[in-house]
Amino acid sequence: MRNIKITIEYDGKRYLGWQRLGDSDKTIQGRIEAVLTQITGEKIEIIGSGRTDAGTHARGQVANFKTDSPLTSDKLLNQLNHYLPWDIIVKKVEEVPERFHARYNATGKQYSYYVWNNPIPSAFERYYSHHISQKLDITKMNSACRMLEGTHDFLGFSSLKKSKKTTVRTIKAITITSEGDLLQFKFEGEGFLYNMVRIMMGTILEIGAGTLEANIIDDVFMSKTRKNAGMTVPAQGLFLDCVEYK
Repeated sequence: MRNIKITIEYDGKRYLGWQRLGDSDKTIQGRIEAVLTQITGEKIEIIGSGRTDAGTHARGQVANFKTDSPLTSDKLLNQLNHYLPWDIIVKKVEEVPERFHARYNATGKQYSYYVWNNPIPSAFERYYSHHISQKLDITKMNSACRMLEGTHDFLGFSSLKKSKKTTVRTIKAITITSEGDLLQFKFEGEGFLYNMVRIMMGTILEIGAGTLEANIIDDVFMSKTRKNAGMTVPAQGLFLDCVEYK
């Protein structure tokens, strides 16, 4: 049996997230599995590198699946993009070793979050960024980013109630760049907890807006309490840029 790795780009605004939900055709996983089942004649289940929430986008989501189909990688790529909806694109198809697992073999991920920082909203960016009308202090936000970097217990920056598994994660870097009124916050880490990027992002923004002080970050690390952190920002500004493997 062959093991196939696929790299996927999608616009999440019409979908209920990555994970298959019963018979719903409104998930990314469900749509891709339906097409793969159609073109291979087999019941295909794909394994994603991780879940993305409803409205979240991806430039480099990774998944794998097992198949006995003789279709070449190029043929699978062409067939997938022929039958998938316009807002889900498979960028790459490759055969990988049998033991490759899209989730368990991932060594890092990179996310971007976009903020439209102008008193007037943007008609074009509304599905792909979060609108903040008040002026943000870049210096304060950069200081917050430095405090979040490194190895910490991020339970308080997640939507997990509790976890039997470790909630310690390492953030390699958080950077801020701007193009006019559009700010890009890039998060690079070994792994992320449920809603961790969106809650860190909300905390950074509230510090930039002056409604929270930067020392709240240390308080959250020590208390491990979600309510002490900032808001959970909307999903539409979040992009999974890439997944790293050895």
